[in-house]
Amino acid sequence: MDPVKAARRGEQAIPNPGGQMGKPVVFPFMESMLPKVVKRRVHALKRLQEQCAHIEAKFYEEVHELERKYATLYQPLFDKRREIVTGAVEPTDEECEWPTDEDEEEELAEEVKEKATIEDAKKEEAKPEEDPKGIPDFWLTIFKSVDMLSDMVQEHDEPILKHLRDIQVKFSEPGQPMSFTLEFHFEPNGYFNNAVLTKVYKMKSEPDASDPFSFEGPEIIDCEGCQIDWHKGKDVTVKTIKKKQKHKGRGTVRTVTKQVPNDSFFNFFNPVKASPDGEMDEDSEFNLATDFEIGHFFRERIVPRAVLYFTGEALEDESFEEEEMEEGDEEEQDEEGDEDDEEGDTDPKKEQPQPAECKQQ
Repeated sequence: MDPVKAARRGEQAIPNPGGQMGKPVVFPFMESMLPKVVKRRVHALKRLQEQCAHIEAKFYEEVHELERKYATLYQPLFDKRREIVTGAVEPTDEECEWPTDEDEEEELAEEVKEKATIEDAKKEEAKPEEDPKGIPDFWLTIFKSVDMLSDMVQEHDEPILKHLRDIQVKFSEPGQPMSFTLEFHFEPNGYFNNAVLTKVYKMKSEPDASDPFSFEGPEIIDCEGCQIDWHKGKDVTVKTIKKKQKHKGRGTVRTVTKQVPNDSFFNFFNPVKASPDGEMDEDSEFNLATDFEIGHFFRERIVPRAVLYFTGEALEDESFEEEEMEEGDEEEQDEEGDEDDEEGDTDPKKEQPQPAECKQQ
C-alpha cells in the first residue's frame, strides 16, 4: 500500500504477503487465461463492482455528515473540558466523583503509605502553599507523552505550548467539499498574536476514474496551514546563524547573519504541499504521509480522548495491543518451528522466509 494513501486514511502501510512494500500482488495472466465468453462476463462483474464503489463513496459522504452532526453533541462536553483545564470553572464535588480501585490501595504496604505521607509533608514544608489553576500543562503533557508528537516538539516549543488552551476539530459544512480543520486555541502570549492556529485537511470520497477498484473510503488529498504572526525575534521556526565571508580580492573578512529553518512543532502549520501530478521526491512524500497521519491522529484519538492521553491510560492500552500482537506472532512462529523439527527438515540450504518490512501521520 502506498504510504501516502495509507496515511490519508489514517492507516499504516502494510506490506503485501510475498511482495514488496507498495507493490500490489497481481495476477495479470488470470484474466487472459479465461475463455473469451467467460472474460466477457467478468467484464460485466467489473462494471457492477465499479457501481458498488460509487455507492460506497456516497455512504462515506453520509458518514461524514453524521460525524458533523454528532460533533455538535460532543462540543458542549469539550467546552466544559476546556473550562476545567484552563481553570475558568471549578468542577463540583459531584462532577469529580470517580470510582477508585480500593483493592489496589489495600495491597499497598502500611510502611510504604507512612513513608509516602512523610515525603508529602516534607514537600509541603519545602515549598510555599500554592493552588494551581486548572490543570497545568495539560496539552503539553499530552504532546510530550505521545511518540508521534514528542518527536516534533523541541525544547524551545515547550514555553509556547504551555499557552495552548484547547484543540478542536471542525468539519466542513453541508454542500462544501469534504474536509476537517484542526484549531489550536492559545491564550494571549509573548510569542505570536494569533488566538487560533489552524490546519485544514482536504478530503475526497470518490473512486479514482483511472483506478476505481482502489477506493477504500475517504482520503486526505491535501492540507493547508496558516500564517503565524510572530512577535519580533520570537519565531522558533527559524534560527539566525553568523557566517564569516572573505573577500577574494582584498582579503578582508566580514560577518553576515542569515536565517535558516529550525526544527519546531510550529512547522506543522507550514506543511509540504501535495503535488498536483503526484510526482514527489521520496523525502517530500514521506513528510506528506507523516503530516496526514498526524492530522488523522489528532482528529480520531487526541482530541476525543485527551484526558486518557494526559493520564497515560490511552498509551497503556495501545502498548497492550501491540504486545498482544507480538505474542501471537511468536506463538505462531513457535508452532511452525515445531512442525519443522518433527519433520526433521534441517537442510541449511532450504529457503528461509523473509521478514516483512515495516513503515514509519
